[in-house]
Amino acid sequence: MVALIIGLILILFCVFACLPMGLAWGPAVIAFLKGGAPVAAAFIGLVSVLIGIADIKDKREAMAEEEEAMKSEETK
Repeated sequence: MVALIIGLILILFCVFACLPMGLAWGPAVIAFLKGGAPVAAAFIGLVSVLIGIADIKDKREAMAEEEEAMKSEETK
């Protein structure tokens, strides 16, 4: 319950800070988002590439285990 109240207070502060009649931080927030978007895109892209590489490695290992299992069944 406390986390919900704190969350609502922070959201209200954010709205107040961005409004022209409040703290008028709107242009600064937009500039931050514009500057942060390319960095966030690069980070997400890097994480996606690393996940893709790990997925390929896992598939290769699974295929090798399947082939090994098939060879062991044939020798029995």
